[in-house]
Amino acid sequence: MDINPNFSDKAKRDYFLVVKAQKGDQQAFGELLELYRDSIYFMLLKMVANETDAEDLTIEAFSKAFRNLDFYSPTYAFSTWLFKIASNNAIDFIRRKKTAQKTISLDRDQDSGSEKTTPLNIASNNPDPEEKLINRQKEVYIESIIKKLHPDYRTIIKLRFYDELSYIE
Repeated sequence: MDINPNFSDKAKRDYFLVVKAQKGDQQAFGELLELYRDSIYFMLLKMVANETDAEDLTIEAFSKAFRNLDFYSPTYAFSTWLFKIASNNAIDFIRRKKTAQKTISLDRDQDSGSEKTTPLNIASNNPDPEEKLINRQKEVYIESIIKKLHPDYRTIIKLRFYDELSYIE
């Protein structure tokens, strides 16, 4: 690979550190991290306005850069490549966060964002699991009583209540 002749001394230093890191030199990884960690962190902090998120995104940016170091091209300075990875990562994070904010939580008060002490109840015409169980128990009980009846009466009940025929029919 040919190094860009317009590189500054700093960019040349970074390039040689990248070459060492590509060969597995842990000290080179550490030096690159030390050189750019604060700059990346403060750029991300401005983008996300949250210290914890900025710290996480900084670690993620270095992780992606180091994992994909073989794709780095010396056409551009390493710092440019690293900052692009970090900013793209932050943009993706912000998009995900905005999408998550569009969802409505059933457990949170929408005005204040605080947890409610009672959950939001949404009306439903369907019986809840407890009601379903009680209804099924009633059906089993009624069926057991009907089985004890004389066959003629069982037929009448079956025709009226199960087949839904009128009394006259």
